Amino acid sequence: MRIARGETLVIASHNQGKVREIRELLEPFALTIVGAAELGLPEPEETGSTFVENALLKARAAANASGHDALADDSGLAAAALDGAPGIYSARWAGEKKDFGAAMARVERELQTRNAKDLSAKFVCALALAKPNGKAESFEGEVAGSLVFPPRGGKGFGYDPIFVAAGMTETFGEIEPVIKHRMSHRARAFRKLIDSGIFPR
Repeated sequence: MRIARGETLVIASHNQGKVREIRELLEPFALTIVGAAELGLPEPEETGSTFVENALLKARAAANASGHDALADDSGLAAAALDGAPGIYSARWAGEKKDFGAAMARVERELQTRNAKDLSAKFVCALALAKPNGKAESFEGEVAGSLVFPPRGGKGFGYDPIFVAAGMTETFGEIEPVIKHRMSHRARAFRKLIDSGIFPR
């Protein structure tokens, strides 16, 4: 499964922050990157029970609808004290308006309800690359850390302002994107994708 230089690759997401981050990660490979929203592609219902299943579902839907190779990301925050929630429902906790301020407040509220002392958490990312012919591959990455409240920083997106990676003191919302791109869950999944030899060198 290979993608040649100059080919069009659809990012199967309507989350502009996610599309921007993936576009930056793919910049070295001379691909024509287009987001699903730019093509007017519908968002498929995420019926999978894991990050990988949802990523594959979204990638295949975008590849079939566009006729181009498609890359999908399904990622989220998993808090230990919440039994891994919000997990695959991370985006849904933000509601239809994608209000991650409300989603982060809900995480804090749920932790307080449980009187949780354990603030350990991890970000998980599953990437799936699909071709219009149905072939697909997936890659996973994780980064461990802990939750902090109130949220800090405005440089990331989603739950970044409440997550501090292990060994760091700043949240993903405070660190520079170039630093995050080197060590995030998405970066780790991307490293596996790139090491697979799918993209042109």
